[in-house]
Amino acid sequence: MPAGELLLVTGPPAVGKMTVGRAICARSDFRLFHNHHTIEPLLEIFGFGTPPFRVLDREFRRRIIEESVAGDIRLVFTLVWDLENPESAEGVRWLLAPYVDAGRRVSVVELYADLETRLARNHTDERLAAKPSKRDREWSDANVRELERHRMNTDPRDPQPGDDVIADFPHLRLDNTELTPDEVAVQVLAWLEQL
Repeated sequence: MPAGELLLVTGPPAVGKMTVGRAICARSDFRLFHNHHTIEPLLEIFGFGTPPFRVLDREFRRRIIEESVAGDIRLVFTLVWDLENPESAEGVRWLLAPYVDAGRRVSVVELYADLETRLARNHTDERLAAKPSKRDREWSDANVRELERHRMNTDPRDPQPGDDVIADFPHLRLDNTELTPDEVAVQVLAWLEQL
C-alpha cells in the first residue's frame, strides 16, 4: 500500500493545531500544511474573506492536497472548521477527496481546550512568527472570542453537519489543555499505529 495518508487536525483558533502538527512531523515522516500557509499570502494581497481570497484559498489548498497524494506524502493538514455550516462540511469533504479517492487513509484529530487556555496560546512566539495576521493582539484576541459563537468542536449531544464528514473517518478527540504538543503528538502517533 502507498505511504501517503492525510491527518486532518481540527479545532478552534489557538487550540494548538499548528504546534501539534509540527510536533507530529518532528516525530514521524508526516509533513505539515497548516491553515495559514495559504491565508497569510492571500490576506496580504486581497484582504480576508474577499471573493478572490475565498476562491484562491480554496483552490490552493485543494491543489496542495492533490499534489501531496500524488507524491505519496503523509500530510498533516490543520483547519479551523465551523461544524454547524453545511457548506463548510461539503468544502472539507471536497478538500479530503483526493486522498479518499486514491484509497489512502484519512484520519481526524480534533483538539479542544477552554477559551482561557486558547487566549494564552494566542500570544506564543511560534504562533506570531508563523501567522503575521495574529500580531495585532487586541484584534486577534477579539477574533478568538468572536468565533466562540461557532461550533468548532463536536458534541455528541448536538450533532452538526460537520459530524457527518468526521463520521466517515477514524476520529480522535483530545483535550490538550494540560498537554504539551509533544505529549499530544505521542498520543496521536500511537493512535494511528493502532488503526
